[in-house]
Amino acid sequence: MKWYAVHTYSGHEERVLKNLEERKKSLDLGTEIGDVVIPKEDEVEVKNGERKTVSRKILPGYVIVQMLLNDTTWHIVRNTPGVTGFVSSGNKPAPLQQNEVDRILKQMTTELPKVKLAFTVGQSVRVVDGPFAEFIGAVDEINTEKGKVKVLLSLFGRETPVELDFLQVERL
Repeated sequence: MKWYAVHTYSGHEERVLKNLEERKKSLDLGTEIGDVVIPKEDEVEVKNGERKTVSRKILPGYVIVQMLLNDTTWHIVRNTPGVTGFVSSGNKPAPLQQNEVDRILKQMTTELPKVKLAFTVGQSVRVVDGPFAEFIGAVDEINTEKGKVKVLLSLFGRETPVELDFLQVERL
């Protein structure tokens, strides 16, 4: 079996996955159609001072399907509601390289979720918590591993670097 990228209508990935799984089961195609995957990764988003873990699609508008390509499986996948077609070269669906699939699957199973930042280096931020609350400064350094940000605050008439948690600052 090889992996193929299947293009879907935007936002219909979950429905395509469910429909393909149901079709695979009802038509007893377990030996010809393997896994159906929506490539996703977890991301930590900091909004309004709260951390939320959200699932973000790596390839929006696509699902990847492991299958033996023949006329029957092509027809079943192609005519699944929400599917617009295969990623192909010419008229023939192009299988994904195994190293591409391995990279996507590895990205989906990483232990720690990525942190999506609401700010960048050089951007002005306001401190919302701690002893420097209501101070305004500029982001100097971001450490995603520790969940810390170094902000240059004007203290006693000079720029002073202060290390704060992501939750302690907000974008202006």
